[in-house]
Amino acid sequence: MATALFTPETAKPLFSYRKYWAQRFGKAPFLPMSREEMYTLGWDSCDVILVTGDAYIDHPSFGMAIIGRLLEAQGFRVGIIAQPDWRDASAFKALGKPNLFFGVTSGNMDSMVNRYTSDRRIRHNDSYTPGGEGGKRPDRAVLVYSQRCREAFSDAPIVIGGIEASLRRIAHYDYWSDKVRRSVLMDAKADLLLYGNAERALVEVAHRIARGGVKQDFTDVRGIAIVRDGTPEGWNEASVEDLDAADEGRRRKDEEGDYVIRLPAYEVVANDREAYARASRVLHKESNPGNARPLTQRHGDKDVWLTAPPIPLTTEEMDGVYDLPYARAPHPSYEGAKIPAWEMIRHSVTIMRGCFGGCSFCSITEHEGRIIQSRSETSIIKEIETIRDKTEGFTGIISDIGGPTANMYRIACKDRETEALCRRPSCVYPDICKNLNTNHDPLIQLYRKARAVPGVKKVMVASGVRYDLAVESPAYIKELVEHHVGGYLKIAPEHTESGPLSMMMKPGIGSYDRFKQLFDAAARAAKKEYFLIPYFIAAHPGTSDEDMMNLALWLKRNKYRADQVQTYLPSPMALSTAMYHSGYNPLKPVRRGASEPVDAVKGLRQRRLHKAFLRYHDAENWPILREALKAMGRADLIGPGKHQLVPNWQPAGTGKGGEGQRIGHKGRQRNDGVKFLTKGIHIAAPKKGVREEKR
Repeated sequence: MATALFTPETAKPLFSYRKYWAQRFGKAPFLPMSREEMYTLGWDSCDVILVTGDAYIDHPSFGMAIIGRLLEAQGFRVGIIAQPDWRDASAFKALGKPNLFFGVTSGNMDSMVNRYTSDRRIRHNDSYTPGGEGGKRPDRAVLVYSQRCREAFSDAPIVIGGIEASLRRIAHYDYWSDKVRRSVLMDAKADLLLYGNAERALVEVAHRIARGGVKQDFTDVRGIAIVRDGTPEGWNEASVEDLDAADEGRRRKDEEGDYVIRLPAYEVVANDREAYARASRVLHKESNPGNARPLTQRHGDKDVWLTAPPIPLTTEEMDGVYDLPYARAPHPSYEGAKIPAWEMIRHSVTIMRGCFGGCSFCSITEHEGRIIQSRSETSIIKEIETIRDKTEGFTGIISDIGGPTANMYRIACKDRETEALCRRPSCVYPDICKNLNTNHDPLIQLYRKARAVPGVKKVMVASGVRYDLAVESPAYIKELVEHHVGGYLKIAPEHTESGPLSMMMKPGIGSYDRFKQLFDAAARAAKKEYFLIPYFIAAHPGTSDEDMMNLALWLKRNKYRADQVQTYLPSPMALSTAMYHSGYNPLKPVRRGASEPVDAVKGLRQRRLHKAFLRYHDAENWPILREALKAMGRADLIGPGKHQLVPNWQPAGTGKGGEGQRIGHKGRQRNDGVKFLTKGIHIAAPKKGVREEKR
């Protein structure tokens, strides 16, 4: 089949379906969480019951609220089972049997990422739970919830989705068990898996199940995974080698008919790391909805079939999703308990979704797609007015106006056909693509209209700014500094050295330097004292001890002192996770015997060392750093000089019995001129006339 041009306009409009008969019951103030609420609404049953690992907050920043309200808008009666006790099936019977299906998700986060740190230690808090209490969702929540749904009602169809299911849709390396696991669709024994932002697939699947049940052919629905016995009649099957998809992502000119790409089987990738890297490369090559082909992967005697990625929503459809009748509050059953995630976003506005950055360690592109989907100014301003008029505690401050990235609003490829044919994993790496329109004027205009809304005192930008894009628009940086920064601004250079940056698909530190110059100049012109918050990652694949040492030296020269640092965590399906597990670089062609190797930082001692370099100022880390510097032949960096990284003495009571203590410092590390913040970076006070930065 020749590559077709798929655009949002070619898809069936999201709100064009004939509504289900139950629309007569109208809109619910909150989607019901109990039989009593159902009866109050006049319902005898639910058509769809959504099971989620998050507390139910009826707000478009929470996936279950969007899914629930969207299904309600299609005429279905939707109930919510939020954070059920998973130890038996009782809680899963609370709303009775759904007429159509259970919809299961772990919530806004992967349950394993939510529960464990990068060192596999248990987190004791959960931002999506009342009171921030941890332990309210099980490990591998999608699997556990699906099992309990099946126990509660054995014949009820189960549809899984959300980020946990989306990023585990094929055989994937699981960091917490340190092995390759099967597709979550197989392990959950669900009927369907919806991946990505699944509004299109959800609406189509719901109406089809309502008409004919779950035992039908969904092969033509984009953005889903299903289990099949094999390749259906009429499809041509190609291996990654046949199509050279791993290397070029191109189709031979003489090909005709519908093609599906067969990935190496689960049993192969589970035992062959090079095959795993190849499969990962192919998956990411086949991610553009304009040209991606279906993928299939054998699991035992069955195939997991992935249809092509969903077509992005139009602006009108995005507006429709965000204009649904959300209560914009936690469910009343929580009786006013503080839910940290809600407190953080209650006065914020999402203006777009997706990311074309393609950072290898990030899951946004894999989940939301690389094509930016933006809301209209009218819809955004309407939401700001709703926050002003209806959200409790509003003081005139919009806490954030952004999305996965603050400054990708309405940025897209200059040509739709070029976009549909492109297979680049990133539009901004290694350089900004010449076909990318980097115009920030629509965003500047939106900012001006947002802060002009009566009753709004300030509109903050708390989402991370993509600084290599921002430098293309000095006017945007000026607007940002003058009106939308509240003392500091988050950006993410992630590292300073070219080796790890190339594995991350991040720009060189020179882009950060150029942004900082423009940012500081704008701050001086506005006579404001604003600072940058740079984020860095320790122990990313491809990072050497020398790389971390050089980063630490850069931090010291620039008077940065990291308080809380991020150690790399291999999340499911990310390209850098393939590097970590396989030891090969999937950003380059993966060919048997000729693949590019990548050193992964796996040992606990080395991971702690890399983290210690980021916290070079912490006396607890000095013994391990001195030992490492000596082994690296850099003992010259040990001593009291400004050019040296760590001192040659140890304060009393630090370093866990490390080296001897220097007398005369009263057992305390000197912190002259250092400001300590709750999070981020401690900054040494600058000399007179030198700008201070802090995180």
